Amino acid sequence: MRYRKLTEDGDYSFGAGQLDFYRDVPEAVGQAAITRLLLWLGEWFLNIDEGTPFMQGILGKHSEEVANITIQDRIEGTEGLVNIEQYESVLDPDNRGLSVRAEINTIYGPTVVQVENYRNY
Repeated sequence: MRYRKLTEDGDYSFGAGQLDFYRDVPEAVGQAAITRLLLWLGEWFLNIDEGTPFMQGILGKHSEEVANITIQDRIEGTEGLVNIEQYESVLDPDNRGLSVRAEINTIYGPTVVQVENYRNY
């Protein structure tokens, strides 16, 4: 699996040739899971059926259990993922933040998927 690295600001890395990519390492799968999680359902104009259903299953009057199942389902759909070993999330409605941490096993080994205080809603 080859996956372009992201900068600290969440932009694609450019300018370092092959060093701008993860290749066959757990971090590639981890970053793919994060990217999948942060894409909102309907946000990508080429495939409006792709994305995390924040409005349909996480935010609003949905229970914490439904939100966690929705998030875990999105992570589990990532190419190269074997399973989620450990999962925790915190939805902070007062500050409109979402934090997710999952320890995952990939076809290349274990890694951590972590999104802290995501505020895009």
